[in-house]
Amino acid sequence: MAAVLEAAQIDPQRPDQTLTDGAAKHVKKVERELAERGVLEQKYVDGHYGTATLDAYSAFQRSLGYEGLAANGIPGHRSLTALGDHAFDVTHIVRPGKRVTLDGATFNKRTKDMLLESQRLTGVTFDVEQGSYNPGGDPTSAGTHDGGGAVDLYVDGMSPKKRTQVVRAMRKVGFAAWYRSPAQGDWGPHIHAVALADPDLSEPARAQTGDYYLGKNGLANDLPDDGPKVKPIRTWEGYQRTQ
Repeated sequence: MAAVLEAAQIDPQRPDQTLTDGAAKHVKKVERELAERGVLEQKYVDGHYGTATLDAYSAFQRSLGYEGLAANGIPGHRSLTALGDHAFDVTHIVRPGKRVTLDGATFNKRTKDMLLESQRLTGVTFDVEQGSYNPGGDPTSAGTHDGGGAVDLYVDGMSPKKRTQVVRAMRKVGFAAWYRSPAQGDWGPHIHAVALADPDLSEPARAQTGDYYLGKNGLANDLPDDGPKVKPIRTWEGYQRTQ
């Protein structure tokens, strides 16, 4: 599941049909089952989780009765298990967890755990500007916070050095994270982050995580990443395995 989630974030953002390392064989199993169910054309059973596969998986989710965020085209544990139906086993499961709060904002438990670990690494108590599952909460967010995994942090009182430390720590634990300045858009200075491999991501948030993997800044201008480099890029589950 973790490998397919990675491809589902990256592949739709690619300018070509390059396959995501380590994920293509798993993606192809998913695509075969989507084709068997008549929601994906056979020519797209190629190991590339592009927009055709994303749309097909969304159609499969809707066939299960899911709607809205639950039919975002990103595999969740239950839908992936239903798709497998003895054709493949679902391993390396990623679970967002129940909805919880931190600093008055709503998150899923996975994102909250990531934020708490980022706080521990930096010694900074975060001041949350906007959490997740907040459709229409801030028009400048363009839907990024409609689903799970997204967070904006106030940076009042943070030095440029401390801001960079916070962004680096968030990237280390599995966020696509950037410092956003007023020069970049119609917003105040803040840190914006999206949890990698979160199955509950909105479409704009998913696109930002894909851009992050591809070395971009996650903005509409499609410029190179302007944040501190953290290699290798790891998800929250990958980070936990290093501890």
